Amino acid sequence: MARLFIAIELPEDIKLSLSAFCDEVPGLRWVTPDQIHLTLRFLGDVLPQTSASLKQNLSAVNFAAFPLTLRGVGHFPPHGHPRVLWVGVEESRPLLTLQQQIESAVVNAGVLPEERGFSPHITLARIKENASAAVARFEASHRDLSFPPFNVEEFILFSSVLTPKGAIHRLEETHLCR
Repeated sequence: MARLFIAIELPEDIKLSLSAFCDEVPGLRWVTPDQIHLTLRFLGDVLPQTSASLKQNLSAVNFAAFPLTLRGVGHFPPHGHPRVLWVGVEESRPLLTLQQQIESAVVNAGVLPEERGFSPHITLARIKENASAAVARFEASHRDLSFPPFNVEEFILFSSVLTPKGAIHRLEETHLCR
């Protein structure tokens, strides 16, 4: 079985800018620059026959290139102790349409539908201990964070292997816009 997810890669300059935040709130498990991405669908462990069907279905996803803008910061869950610190994604109808097409392709390949609604975000850090005050300060100081739009021209199927030092992501397939 392979542990799979589908994502959009961010431009390198944005990844480097986001990774510079890691010194601002100590004690969080910050995402390394090479693993910063926008997850469109996490699948988890997938059987080989399902993976083959998935790859075929994903190759049929048809979308045009579109601009995407990262804006604002926040955390999950929205109430209670923060567990994930994130950068937001400006509302984008093309992004939602792409994600819906991917969800259909995934379900048609035999993977159970996602129960949670799609909430586009870029994970910056995972929070183990109660760091509510530090997260609130970070959010207040970066409330107006914004990056220039970048063009989304592809999405990627990744595999992920969990190790004691964190996940290792490997590009499985790239699907270009048409």
